[in-house]
Amino acid sequence: MPEFPILDGKRILLVIAGGIAAYKSLELIRRLREQGCHVRCILTAGGARFVTPLTVSALSEDKVYQDLWSLTDESEMGHIRLSRSADLVVVAPATANLLAKMATGLADDLASTALLATDKPVLVAPAMNGVMWDHPATQTNVAVLTGRGVRRIGPNAGALACGETGSGRMAEPGEILAAIVGHFEGLAGSGRGLPLAGRRALVTSGPTIEPIDPVRYITNRSSGRQGHAIARGLAGLGASTILVTGPTAEPDPPGVQVIRIETADQMLAACQASLPVDVAVCAAAVADWRMRKVADHKLKKDQGEMPVLELTENPDILATLAKAGPHRPRLVVGFAAETRRIIEHAQAKLVRKGCDWIVANDVGQGTGTFGGERNTVHVLRAGSQGGPASVEDWPLLSKVSVGERLAVAIADHLSGSAPVRS
Repeated sequence: MPEFPILDGKRILLVIAGGIAAYKSLELIRRLREQGCHVRCILTAGGARFVTPLTVSALSEDKVYQDLWSLTDESEMGHIRLSRSADLVVVAPATANLLAKMATGLADDLASTALLATDKPVLVAPAMNGVMWDHPATQTNVAVLTGRGVRRIGPNAGALACGETGSGRMAEPGEILAAIVGHFEGLAGSGRGLPLAGRRALVTSGPTIEPIDPVRYITNRSSGRQGHAIARGLAGLGASTILVTGPTAEPDPPGVQVIRIETADQMLAACQASLPVDVAVCAAAVADWRMRKVADHKLKKDQGEMPVLELTENPDILATLAKAGPHRPRLVVGFAAETRRIIEHAQAKLVRKGCDWIVANDVGQGTGTFGGERNTVHVLRAGSQGGPASVEDWPLLSKVSVGERLAVAIADHLSGSAPVRS
């Protein structure tokens, strides 16, 4: 069954321009088709250097359009009809060159001509070198297109194909899919546009580090990748999202307010200062213990002497946020990183912490979850009136996909309730 029934039967015209990010468009086609969308594709000459027409055709299950001067195509499906038979036009990747053509009204190939001839909404997913994206010419073109009502998703920050780092990565297929869903949600008369528009979300991510002395600390192996992906997924569905994160190498998710902390005490204070919110997702791997007293000098390794580290418990951020009170979020989601008896321990944590959902995952040796790209999770939802929790087992997914899917589940849960007032 499709995850997003609103997409069933929708007609998407996908323009694939020339850039290495074109390979992501193949995944976008596959996901759109899974949701019941009819997908027609225009492949530019540059795009065809990265993905083949045969591959695009096989995935879309339709003919691929490339040549403005094809008499057959012009008689069967001219650029006017092609651009206007869609419900939405998506440009992914949208290169600097194609954005410039769109802004200035150039029409020298099928893609630019169809974009100039369309009277349908347009969504662009830019992808290019970071310096090209930051160039005043590109930013001016983007501003012009925004003023004309063209919607944009991304670009994201991170490592680029050219070996540099910066803003310019095309949004992930799941993020583009979420933006497409949001577009049709708005047209469906929900009045909200994106399904989480008007909502406030709080996400914790990464590890905390608890100092022992000026040079040593207690921490764990969390990369922050999963928490950051959840924040990105919630923001992609329109939520005003605050990300409280410990030290991590992960890039800031676009459109998210980021608060950087180090210790559990600092994380709790930042979370409490961010209330009220509609949903809180505690994905951070908070250190359970800290030093009762942090040494003000480096502890020396004296021969025959072992320093005694006196520990005390850190505050329980999840339980604190889940505690009943005027500022309790409507939905509190915790994470259970376990190495054995995953479901059993997660169910106990759900009750003990007083939260609404627990997302359990196996972080044992050999799973590759900590620091890895993929995750297998089990979503436990508290039963009504103290009844047993329900358990939903998700397949092995990328952490980005887990974030997107969890954001959609949160949007479904919150639908029909009024947003909080900050």
